Amino acid sequence: MEENKKKIMGTLEENVAYMNEVLPVKESFDLVQRDIVIGGKKSSFFFIDGFTKDDTMLKIMTSFFSVTEEKMPDSATEFSRLLVPYVEVDTLSEFDGIIKNLLSGTTCLFVDGYEACIVIDCRTYPARGVDEPYNDKSLRGPRDGFVETIVFNTALMRRRIRDPHLIMKMTEIGESSRTDVAICYMDDRVDQELLKNLNSRLEKIHVDALRMTQQTLAEELFKRKWFNPFPKFKFTERPDTAASCLLEGKVVILVDNSPSAMILPTSILDMIEEANDYYFPTITNVYLKVSRALITIATVFVTPLFLLFMQNLEWLPEVFAFVAIKDTVNIPLIFQLLILELAIDGLRLAAMNTPSMLSTPLSVIAGIVMGEFSVRSGWFNSEVMLYMAFVAVANYTQPNFELGYALKFMRLLLLVLTAMFNWIGFLIGCVIVIVSIVCNKTLSGRSYLRISKN
Repeated sequence: MEENKKKIMGTLEENVAYMNEVLPVKESFDLVQRDIVIGGKKSSFFFIDGFTKDDTMLKIMTSFFSVTEEKMPDSATEFSRLLVPYVEVDTLSEFDGIIKNLLSGTTCLFVDGYEACIVIDCRTYPARGVDEPYNDKSLRGPRDGFVETIVFNTALMRRRIRDPHLIMKMTEIGESSRTDVAICYMDDRVDQELLKNLNSRLEKIHVDALRMTQQTLAEELFKRKWFNPFPKFKFTERPDTAASCLLEGKVVILVDNSPSAMILPTSILDMIEEANDYYFPTITNVYLKVSRALITIATVFVTPLFLLFMQNLEWLPEVFAFVAIKDTVNIPLIFQLLILELAIDGLRLAAMNTPSMLSTPLSVIAGIVMGEFSVRSGWFNSEVMLYMAFVAVANYTQPNFELGYALKFMRLLLLVLTAMFNWIGFLIGCVIVIVSIVCNKTLSGRSYLRISKN
């Protein structure tokens, strides 16, 4: 992009020739050049079809046609100030900024004799409604959610926080994609050291494109070790959650084309929170948090503990003797548990790719055929099916998808170590789980278990 650093020329022919040389105006149907005469001077519009508000451009061009030669200013700055009947107008003198703005959707106007380009931001992006997120619902509270357009998302948060200390700094990342990224924070509450660290990391990112939007950005921000699956960032599709985090002194990152916000720094306690915790009385709030935390812990340890006691039946208290397997064990318990872990993920993937009208029949088939008949056929024991069903349902009590799979990997590790080394393996697995959580550092460098000061 170095050749685009040159400044625009004074003649319209040279500017138009350069724009046609850099951009495939004649090959791309959506890159439009519109030549008109304004006040006796030749002029050319460059814009992208589909990004421009037709009604607004019609009114602007109508006003231009009424300009006489006597009213034409001597400079682009005066032209934008006196003759452009629109709010968002700027003048640029370098082709780098002009082409970047044009490809972002703005309309660029070249006028013969002006050594600057008039940039009119009358763009509009295709966007869906700000409906409630499908995977981040609440029983109470607002029903709006983030969308794929970054300007709409910043407006949703600005509507909730009418404070002059709220700063939304826009930058772009990606040599080819030039994706807009907004860093949002409360200037009087944010950890300045964290903000400085974040800005430093963003400046060092050199990628061709943010292909997977926020996920690519997260991987570039924090090169985490592959063997520690616990997530470094919290994501939310709810503007009220993001606004609350801003007021707590955290940083929210928005990426264009992504309907979710990245929140940092975060801890494992933040991961298991959800919006419902804050829309109920305090005692209900505490109960929901405690119950979710206990269920989250249970999803990791229920099946490994069951396997451990089945391998050491003499440890099982008499009062809990009913949990022992009564039927014949045709397949070793460890293989039953591992097969069911894989089967649950298979059913989840099948449900994601099944048309909504067929989801109910699929659930019936999975519940009856794969549940009842797999036990009758002797593949699985009913007790194993019961505990794995609890694990499958309990995974949905916490909203973070990445944390759910991190806990699943810890559970699989515990199962394998317990099957191989009995109680010693179970203890080793517990130590690995604890170390993985304690040693997991966030972007700010603080512990994953640290509670926010706010």
